[in-house]
Amino acid sequence: MNTMKYIALMLFVISLSVDLTAQQSEIYTNELVLYNQALELYNNKQFLAAQNLFDKVRDAVNDENIDANCSYYIANCAVWLNQKDADQLLEDFVVQYPTSIKRNAAYLDAATYYFDNGKYAYARKWYEKVDQGSLSRTEKEKYNFNNGYAYFKIQRFNEAKKYLNRVQDSPEYGAKAKYYLGFIAYEGDNYQEADKLFDEVKDLDQYNKNLSYFQSDMNFKSGNFQEAITEGISQLPKSKPSEKSELNKIIGESYFNLGQYDKAIPYLKGYKGRKGKWNNTDYYFLGYAYYKQGDYQNAISEFNKIVGGKNATAQNAYYHLAESYLKTDQKQQALNAFKNASEMNFEAKIKEDALYNYAKLSYEIGNSYESTPKVLLRYLDEYPSTEFKEEIKELLISSYITSKNYKEAMDLLEGSRNFADKEVYQKVAFYRAIELYNENNHAEAITYFDKSLKQPVDPNFTSRATYWKAESEYLLNDYDSALIGFKQFQGSTGASTTVEYQQIDYNLGYTYFKLKQYPQAAKYFETFSEKDNVDEARQIDTYLRLGDSHFISSKYWPAMEAYNKAIKKNGPDSDYAHYQKAISYGFVNKHDKKIQDLEMFLKQYPRSTYRDDAMFALGDVYISENKTERGIQAYDRLIRDIPRSSYVPKALLKQGLVFYNGDQGNKALSKFKKVVAEYPDTDEALQAVNTARLIYVDLGRTDEYATWVKGLSFVDVSDADLDNTSYEAAEKQFLENNDNAAISGFEKYLNEFPNGLHALKSHFYLAQLYFKNNDKDVTIPHYEYVLKNDRTEFTEQALARLSQVHLENRSYEKAIPILERLESDADYPQNIIFAQSNLMKSYYQLLKYQKTIEYADKVLANPKIQNDVKSDAKIFTARAALKTVDMVRAKKAYAEVQKIATGELAAEALYYAAYFENDEGKYKSSNETIQKLAKDYPGYRLYGSKGLLLMAKNFYGLKDAYQATYILESVIKNFADFPEVIDEASAELKKIKAKEAKTNSSIQTEEQ
Repeated sequence: MNTMKYIALMLFVISLSVDLTAQQSEIYTNELVLYNQALELYNNKQFLAAQNLFDKVRDAVNDENIDANCSYYIANCAVWLNQKDADQLLEDFVVQYPTSIKRNAAYLDAATYYFDNGKYAYARKWYEKVDQGSLSRTEKEKYNFNNGYAYFKIQRFNEAKKYLNRVQDSPEYGAKAKYYLGFIAYEGDNYQEADKLFDEVKDLDQYNKNLSYFQSDMNFKSGNFQEAITEGISQLPKSKPSEKSELNKIIGESYFNLGQYDKAIPYLKGYKGRKGKWNNTDYYFLGYAYYKQGDYQNAISEFNKIVGGKNATAQNAYYHLAESYLKTDQKQQALNAFKNASEMNFEAKIKEDALYNYAKLSYEIGNSYESTPKVLLRYLDEYPSTEFKEEIKELLISSYITSKNYKEAMDLLEGSRNFADKEVYQKVAFYRAIELYNENNHAEAITYFDKSLKQPVDPNFTSRATYWKAESEYLLNDYDSALIGFKQFQGSTGASTTVEYQQIDYNLGYTYFKLKQYPQAAKYFETFSEKDNVDEARQIDTYLRLGDSHFISSKYWPAMEAYNKAIKKNGPDSDYAHYQKAISYGFVNKHDKKIQDLEMFLKQYPRSTYRDDAMFALGDVYISENKTERGIQAYDRLIRDIPRSSYVPKALLKQGLVFYNGDQGNKALSKFKKVVAEYPDTDEALQAVNTARLIYVDLGRTDEYATWVKGLSFVDVSDADLDNTSYEAAEKQFLENNDNAAISGFEKYLNEFPNGLHALKSHFYLAQLYFKNNDKDVTIPHYEYVLKNDRTEFTEQALARLSQVHLENRSYEKAIPILERLESDADYPQNIIFAQSNLMKSYYQLLKYQKTIEYADKVLANPKIQNDVKSDAKIFTARAALKTVDMVRAKKAYAEVQKIATGELAAEALYYAAYFENDEGKYKSSNETIQKLAKDYPGYRLYGSKGLLLMAKNFYGLKDAYQATYILESVIKNFADFPEVIDEASAELKKIKAKEAKTNSSIQTEEQ
């Protein structure tokens, strides 16, 4: 290269370098000015503008220190501006500039910012990053106090103490630190340390306003109640609302602990609770204060808010609640509260005394949870050395009778005889037997009457057991045993003083009547009819049976005299008496009088079930008196007016015979053929065939007879002798009561002659024999064979028995058409009642409630029904009305049931009486009814459990949450055998607890 060119080039490079350096220096100076401007904005807290300017400087300047400072201030501004990425900017700064002198300042500034804004968790996060060694003394004190205070605010007192202890002597932070250290000691129940620290800062106005509250509370917790009261009362006027509530609590409970209950009450009431809620202990203090003042009603209103308590305080509260109830004569409520207290094991003396009172109240008012004898026995078992031992023993012995839960009483007596004597056993066994008798369980009733008779201590009960055992035997058709029993009763020592003695002649009369010893029956019915103070229904029945006894004994004039007495009473069976009287005239050859009375009968009793009997008898008497035309007319009237009567084929046959005897062969054949056509397989049909044969022979038309007979399925002329012989062999066994042989004979006959002359009778007798042997399902096809034919003398009984079989099998769809036919065709009034009452029950089972009510009304319209049938009709009316939401009808029906029912039906009626009272908002009245249910019918646990559930609703309606919840909990615990009741109780309990939890923090709900 040329030397001169090289020199020139170097000069140009130097010149260019100088120009570039000067240019860079100018840029740097300019950015430094911007940096200072940004710093000035930052110092003036114009963080957003400063942040933007620092960002420009950092982008323009290529200097590590300036760049680090800008990054620091950008992140710091983000902190002050509360920007989302502030944390990340600081973290990035620390990572990118690990040696920056502003690293510690970044941590400290961020912590201070969050601390000043009350974000103590964030503050602690940044304080943890600070290097304490590089802090100045002032910074270190601030660091220690702020860190300690941050831990204090989140109640991490151990960490807080560590930092606050470091600044106890600091002129700036020492007083604050001592205050918070004192509070930490207070919270830790270190009252001596707290009092010392609080005393050191008591002259500082900013803390003094809180110290009286703390000192009052510390005195209270230390047992210095008077000092707590003094401090609290002095602070109360100047305290904040939240502290005022707590001070009231401290003062009130201090007075409480000093036994100054009158002074405690206003302060206890001034407490507002934590977050607006009291707890069970709070209610206890106020309730007990009222209790000690003798203000039992207010005591109850506080105690009964203690729901679900499971500690010593709750046990004490429930015990005193029970006593308050007793003081205000609320015994059912007291029973529940004593029961609750007796089930807790915190205070032994309270538990024992509560059980004692629970047992006594159970005896006095009844108990739906468990039997009274069981409660009394438990008390004696748990406290054998009690001072009340003799008293409870006496109550126990009496309770076996008064509790009326005889089934369980018998179980207890037979399981443990520790506190029972023979007389108690005799009486309880008797009452249990009567209970079973009333439930129509006569066989088991006899078992218990026998148990009673094995302990013949009280002559009165021995006599009564003898009587009712005989009555049970009578109802089981064991008339021989019944007669012996009634006779034994009549001659027993204690009989004459019993109520049963007044009826013994009546019972003996009926027993002899059933044994077909009619003269003896008449003797006793005569004696009974002459007694005074006999109820009219029984007196009328006595006249009827007296008349029947004379009638069957062919003593027609005495029979008519008895029937006349029944007719004069104009009772529901006067039609029967009138009919029997008319028939009796025929037997004393007073045929005109018989005709007159029968005609009068038909006019006077147009709806009587004996109308067809009367019409047929009228036809007969006219014929016997040679008033043939009137007789034929009487038979025609029967055939026309009552076509389904069993007398119709008889009337047709009689008309045929009259025509035959009057040499009117064709008219006679017309009647006989009608009998055969419409009533085949009957005795009348067979007689009609035989008499028709004579007519055909007389008329010389034997070929016509042969042709006619061949078309009859029930007549096999060639086998007639074999048919009769086979049937008569079976019938002989039947009449001699050889049941097994009779069954074999009838089965054999039907196999040989399925359409034989006696097929219908054979099917009926077979059905009766199988029914007697309790092979009831086997009877069905045989009864159905009888019923597929037209009306015969066997139809009514077959209908009754077949319907009974279907009812026992719960085949209600099959039973209904049979029962409807029985209702329509029955001659006997009791069968009509049977049909209607069971149609009522069957329709109810099939959910056909309107038909249920319809048949219940039919039953009730019958004046001849007994009380048990009447009860059934009314109870099904009530049940069906409930199902159809006809509450007016249901309420009325249950009220009527209550007047006449016994046993379980009475319990049901009483429950619904309480139910309707609850529905009308009559909660107290409803509870009184439930109390009666518990006292009088404790053995019916379903209604006992439902009654308790209803009682719980009543108490909640009366604003007694304790009673409501405790009863519901007890139902859930004690009645697992009734899941529907448990489900309803659980739902009700959940609802009540959710509502009460809004004001009582002690109540735990499922959601908590």
